[in-house]
Amino acid sequence: MAEVTTATVIETIIEAPDATRATMALSEAISIQTPTKLKGRRRVLMRLQRISSSPSLAKIGRTQSSGYRSGGKGSISCVSLSSSGSPYGHSYVNSYSSQSSGGFSTAPTSAASTPGPDAPSFDFRARVRIVENDVSASVATPTSVPVPSNLRPVSRGVPLGATQEVSELVTDYFSRPIAETKKRSKRENFDFWGEMPNELKMHIIRYLKPKEIIKCSGVSKSWHKMCFDGQLWTNLDASEFYREIPGDSLAKIISSAGPFVRDLNLRGCVQLRDKWGGEELSDACRNLVNFSLEGCRIGRSAIHYFLLRNTRLVHINLSGLTAVTNSAMKIIAQSCPQLEYLNVSWCNNTDTRGIRKVLEACPKLKDLRAGEVTGFDDKNFMLELFKRNTLERLILNHCDSLNDESLIILMEGIDAEICPLTDRPMVSPRKFRHLDFTRCRNITDKGVRALAGNVPNLEGIQLSKCFNLTDDALTDLVASVPKLTHLDLEELDELTNTSLQNLAKSPCKDRLEHLSISYCESLGDTGMLPVIKACTRLQNLDMDNTRVSDLVLAEAASAVRQRSKRSSSPTHRPHVGLRMVVYDCQNVTWTGIREVLSRNAEIKRPSANSNAPLYPTEIIQLKCFYGWQMTVEEHTKRVLKGDLAAASRLERKWAEYMMATEEAGAAGAGGRRRRRRAREAAMLHADEEEGGMGVGGVGRRRRARSGGCSVM
Repeated sequence: MAEVTTATVIETIIEAPDATRATMALSEAISIQTPTKLKGRRRVLMRLQRISSSPSLAKIGRTQSSGYRSGGKGSISCVSLSSSGSPYGHSYVNSYSSQSSGGFSTAPTSAASTPGPDAPSFDFRARVRIVENDVSASVATPTSVPVPSNLRPVSRGVPLGATQEVSELVTDYFSRPIAETKKRSKRENFDFWGEMPNELKMHIIRYLKPKEIIKCSGVSKSWHKMCFDGQLWTNLDASEFYREIPGDSLAKIISSAGPFVRDLNLRGCVQLRDKWGGEELSDACRNLVNFSLEGCRIGRSAIHYFLLRNTRLVHINLSGLTAVTNSAMKIIAQSCPQLEYLNVSWCNNTDTRGIRKVLEACPKLKDLRAGEVTGFDDKNFMLELFKRNTLERLILNHCDSLNDESLIILMEGIDAEICPLTDRPMVSPRKFRHLDFTRCRNITDKGVRALAGNVPNLEGIQLSKCFNLTDDALTDLVASVPKLTHLDLEELDELTNTSLQNLAKSPCKDRLEHLSISYCESLGDTGMLPVIKACTRLQNLDMDNTRVSDLVLAEAASAVRQRSKRSSSPTHRPHVGLRMVVYDCQNVTWTGIREVLSRNAEIKRPSANSNAPLYPTEIIQLKCFYGWQMTVEEHTKRVLKGDLAAASRLERKWAEYMMATEEAGAAGAGGRRRRRRAREAAMLHADEEEGGMGVGGVGRRRRARSGGCSVM
């Protein structure tokens, strides 16, 4: 059969009569072309046309589609989406000729007896000429339903299913210009810092450090004036930054902020040596309450001028000033009646004659510190102290003039009435809470016994380097001070383990927090084990250069573990509960150190009472032999950070290293020396247990004052 063009076929079908039109259409074979893949809008229209070509939609009463579009050019709807009144409603074009069907029949639009698709191939883009015919015949039997008008695409880019109003809205939306947001108008030439009230400026600048404030003063004149305003310097403590600030700036701060300064601490400010001559610096501060010139290089006249101008002084610290004399004490007595604290330690030109004037004129004096001041053997002065009975802290360290007689007068007075029951003087109890008699070498047991029963409120006492003291003095003292928390017994060679055993039985055992027995070479495990067991609140324990061994370390680790509460939270970080100093202790080995480290990082496994593991909350901080100290510090740092696993690994690796080192050196060089030292350690231990000289005459060892451990 000859090839027929699309236009010829369509014109033939249209011009033929109704009777022969169907026969002609069915007689021609329809060629099915390979469908082309459509995209986007054309694909959607194709699917809609396929649905609308079904005769099952004929029963639905919808608006019929028109045959032609308004442009005069043929479209898809003119063939496949034609209205029911079209003269060629039963044509094959309805199901095969549209682009949406791709050349395939998509719906049974022909009669039941219609043969298979055998239509000729034709051009789908050809123009179709409409031949008017009887419309009433085709209306009776509609075979296709047009797309409703509300779903028919109106214009390019408008989605299907949109009404005319929505279409116009969508079309107009993208054509509208973007509305600009209204910007807030800024105030012209607005100076934020300049408009801020001065009170807020001062409050902000107070958060800066003194050094930073001095740097800010160079910004401008206004900043300079503001940084040197006295409101910023009411509390001037130059001890923290005096090395970083020049003398001129420091003098300017004092002179500018003078009327506002209440607390002035110039400790160590030697750069002001040439600034004290003028009256500006000395006359600036008139409202001081706390005043400290410790370590300054200041003249006598400047000190007197300061004291005369400030009559409200409560706290005066003149420690280490050679310019302070008894004349300065006389001025203090005349000008400072509210004085409560006076420190004249290391003032070599001052003695008890000047201090006595202060005692007589200042009834509120509670804290007197006069280390290395002469004249404490004056009975009249000590009797004046006894009568006043206002002091709570008395620091007389390095006062060789203090003797037993003076101390007895201080505690009991002169010719006091004796109680027939206790055989002790009947005097009112002293108000002392802290006493420091460090290196008062003329004090013996007789003077210390006078403290027993007369200082019930005593909380701390330092008797270090009082070489004449024995167990008898301390036995009576610790039994009469139930509030004692600090006890310093460093370098008391005559003390034995009996003193520590009595301390463990004393009423202050539950309050004791600090104990120092450094260089007490007669003290060992026999005395320290009861103390560690009984004193459950110990926080600082200095035992360097003593005979304590690994047993004390193990007992301390166990005591800290028992007194501290365990935490079930793995993120909880422990804190230091006990600080121990055990360097230069001959009987302390790495095994005892390892025991402490192991207990610090120990995790208690779940038990019947608790389902979760328990983590430590308190640990022991050690200061030991310098060869092990780096490992100990690293272990402690990891525990405090909460990394217990890393701390345990470090402790295990260190123990393996120490064991390997001992095994390697057992038969190697230095074995003879180690064996000799082991024998000496065994004899020292035997001496400690027997209470006398050890085997071979090895008893008391010489005081170890070297930097290393004698064992290593």
